[in-house]
Amino acid sequence: MKALMISNDSLLHAELAAQGSARLPAVQVVASRQDLRDATDRLLPEPPDLVILDASGVEPSEWPLVERLTRLYPEATVMLLARNAHQDLLIRAMRAGIREVLQLPLVHRAFHEAMDRIEIETGVTRMRDGKVLAFIACKGGSGATFLSTNFGFALAALAEKKVLLIDMHGQFGDATLYVSDQKPAMTLSDVCAQIGRVDAAFLESSLVQVTSNFGVLAGGDDPSRTVDMKPEHIDTILRVARQHYDFIVLDVGRQIDALSLRALDSADTIYPVLQLALPDIRDGRRLLDIFRSLGYPADRTRLIVNRYEKGGKLRLSDLEQALGAIVVHTVPNDYLSATDSVNQGIPVLQLSRTSPVARSLGELVELVTERRVVESKGLFDRLFGRSGSEQ
Repeated sequence: MKALMISNDSLLHAELAAQGSARLPAVQVVASRQDLRDATDRLLPEPPDLVILDASGVEPSEWPLVERLTRLYPEATVMLLARNAHQDLLIRAMRAGIREVLQLPLVHRAFHEAMDRIEIETGVTRMRDGKVLAFIACKGGSGATFLSTNFGFALAALAEKKVLLIDMHGQFGDATLYVSDQKPAMTLSDVCAQIGRVDAAFLESSLVQVTSNFGVLAGGDDPSRTVDMKPEHIDTILRVARQHYDFIVLDVGRQIDALSLRALDSADTIYPVLQLALPDIRDGRRLLDIFRSLGYPADRTRLIVNRYEKGGKLRLSDLEQALGAIVVHTVPNDYLSATDSVNQGIPVLQLSRTSPVARSLGELVELVTERRVVESKGLFDRLFGRSGSEQ
């Protein structure tokens, strides 16, 4: 979004430029004018999307210039900044067609909330109705974190969706390490501690941004701070996330507590992850019994078998019979590709895009997004079709 700034306050100009550049998509201050007369006399060759007007020094006699400015840039949204937003100013702003009036000194949260409204109204971004997908391990070591993080990356890369992954591990959360070498600036517990500030911009700024449309909210790294995390905090975070992301992937971990239960209650689909082994089947049956006792519909829970190898003594049909549930997807045992990915902190799709596990993730993306191969020629085939000779 391109903005014109009208102000003789260089510090305010720098502050707004910094706040605008931190947004996704960015607000770029492409031009500045000292005052209203300068702005109306020197028009931009290309009309701006946004006009930010510092009304601190605007006299009542100059308001016709404000109305003229709105006529000169009829497609632009005008944001008015004022140190004293008295009733007369608000009435004049309303008559000029200005909807956004912010108080100075600038409150950053108020600015970002106003920009959220402007972007939705102008169609720069749209209010989404994101789906929450929860990955939960039936047994420790099942590979649920590897799958959730790499699936989130694949969903963003292959289906071009805006994806947020939340590491729900109350302590020693390490989901970011699977897909990035960046150090998290904030964690889930940090966000919960500032829950009153949570909006789209604050949530975005808290993430490890792996790609432009895939970010990770890191798990807590201080066990003592988990006591301050409340189930209602999860409600707030997911409510904001649903409005601004196509998919929210939860790495729930294995522990069932008040936080994880609230997250599971909110999930549209739950993916228990297990291996084809008796200990996993035993723990998987216990987990599904808990889900049934909570009243979760059977079709909301969809099993994923990780590290699957055909020809073993246990068959998929044995697992399904023991658990009373259908396996919707299997991920092949691709030890070398998965290990290289984990050790380097690079998504397997990016590191080894023709590997069996990468192809399996592509198939899972198609399953979740309901994009049929005959219509799309295959999301993963489009990505992999040209790469066979590169490996």
